[in-house]
Amino acid sequence: MKNYSRRDFLKIGGLALASLAFTPFLPELTEFDDAELVRVAKDPVSVYSQPSDKSTIVHTWVRDNLIHVYESVQAPTSGNTTLWYRVFGGYMNAGRLQQVKIQYNVPLSVLPSPKVLSEVTVPYSDAFRYNQWDGWTQYYRLYYSSIQWITGIDSGPDGKAWYVVQDEADKNLHYYVPAQHLRPISPAELSPISADVPLGQKRIDVNLTTQTLTCFEGDKQVLTTKVSTGQGVLLATPAGDFNIMVKLPSRNMSTTSPLADDVIPLVGVPWCSFFTPKGHAFHGTYWHNNFGFTMSHGCVNMRNEDALWLFRWNQPTAGFDNISKTTLDVKGYGTAAHVHY
Repeated sequence: MKNYSRRDFLKIGGLALASLAFTPFLPELTEFDDAELVRVAKDPVSVYSQPSDKSTIVHTWVRDNLIHVYESVQAPTSGNTTLWYRVFGGYMNAGRLQQVKIQYNVPLSVLPSPKVLSEVTVPYSDAFRYNQWDGWTQYYRLYYSSIQWITGIDSGPDGKAWYVVQDEADKNLHYYVPAQHLRPISPAELSPISADVPLGQKRIDVNLTTQTLTCFEGDKQVLTTKVSTGQGVLLATPAGDFNIMVKLPSRNMSTTSPLADDVIPLVGVPWCSFFTPKGHAFHGTYWHNNFGFTMSHGCVNMRNEDALWLFRWNQPTAGFDNISKTTLDVKGYGTAAHVHY
């Protein structure tokens, strides 16, 4: 079998364009790239000769490499999703790959309100801070589909329009992000779902055995989806009866547990609905695509679109006007959640 060098992969796989696109400042691509792309979300992920982790490893990519996908295939895989991507040189299991797009946005000239929710629409974007001693320094890396709070518009290190973003965890901390990389979210996108259904008629059921989440209005199922709950005994999602307590459209988290196999800051985790005082939540996920298998440190990982639906559907109501612009959350006794095996 031929051994491929990194140069081969970059040249023939079309990755040179993707790798060069994301400079520390604005990418200067002049053509829209509508190819199917995935981002390596965990370091490292291997390319196999066949859609099987028992086959030969052809190459390995590290976190944040962007890969062109030629085809999706299904193949049984122990402990991981059956979804595989055919890429240059072979196949990659989708479990630790994030589907991404490159979508630029026209910067706002004026913010419609003092604080605006936004979504990252490029595979990743480096956020910067400025001070007179060090100048511009990279602070965070923000990932596709993460949610950020815009509080202002200013010029960035390249002289172009950058948004001023408020850090969710430290409200006194702000950093700068290229405006073309963030899509402002309209209040209508957060409008409540089934707002006329009484609190007692809505409930969330999480089956830890089947890794599924189901939402009910009375006896009617209105959503069923695969999720990823806590790994092992020490990181297990707690079983029991709970209620939604706090909701945040964006939450900074981090994998700091000594049991973690990966330690990275998770900035702007989307659409969080907390159901225990210890911090267990339903939330969107941009660092894996392995739903149906345990992956988390106790939370219930969901696909972003499902987490947004749940955020809009469950109570307390968290429309844009309901969210405190001081604490960036909504608190209140909310929808029941039954978690069981």
